[in-house]
Amino acid sequence: MKPLKTYVLEDQIGHILRRVSQRHTGIFTSQMPAELTPTRFAAMAKLLECGPLSQNELGRLSAMDIATIKGVVDRLRVRKMVDSKKDPTDARRQLIKLTAKGERVIRAAIPDALEVTKQTTDPLTKAESKQLLKLLSKLQ
Repeated sequence: MKPLKTYVLEDQIGHILRRVSQRHTGIFTSQMPAELTPTRFAAMAKLLECGPLSQNELGRLSAMDIATIKGVVDRLRVRKMVDSKKDPTDARRQLIKLTAKGERVIRAAIPDALEVTKQTTDPLTKAESKQLLKLLSKLQ
């Protein structure tokens, strides 16, 4: 069989993004407390930023589908990092909120998260890093 020279895996966006994601996940895992996975961190960071949210809103804002956010919230609830309360504007809806423990954990993790970002983008200049984030944001 003749090799295909028109398609080089290492030149493809999906392959490059996967490799960068693997590198970033490795840095995240090495810097963050074991109890905070990337999805748990994202959900908690969004709750810290926005305050109590419905599970649906939390999933949308943290870019997780319904099944994923349900699992994340369930695991955070078991760890006593989130709780729920009735929505004062709609008694049928529950709002997910950080517990005191959850707020302590996420606030303590923010400096580590900033360090993860710094280490992930270390090979770039500040201008390149800013440009990369701008370009990747256009692809969302």
